[in-house]
Amino acid sequence: MYRDTKLNFIMSIYSLLLAQTFSSGEDIFLLILLLLFLLFLGLFIWSLIWLYKDAENRGKSGCLVIFLVLMCSWPVSILLWIVSRPD
Repeated sequence: MYRDTKLNFIMSIYSLLLAQTFSSGEDIFLLILLLLFLLFLGLFIWSLIWLYKDAENRGKSGCLVIFLVLMCSWPVSILLWIVSRPD
């Protein structure tokens, strides 16, 4: 019995928080924007890790290649690396 009331209490607080958090369309827009930002950040970090490993496997300095990519435009410089990377 105690467990059921505790669970109901937790569920009611949870639903209250959700109702407060996502009460307007602006909040949902901000949540979607946050998720897109996190997706972009994950893609950015993944691409830098891939770039480092690829450069090291091809006998180039991974740190130098990442530095050059970060100094130039990020997606364009990765495409340039893919086109001009050594065999």
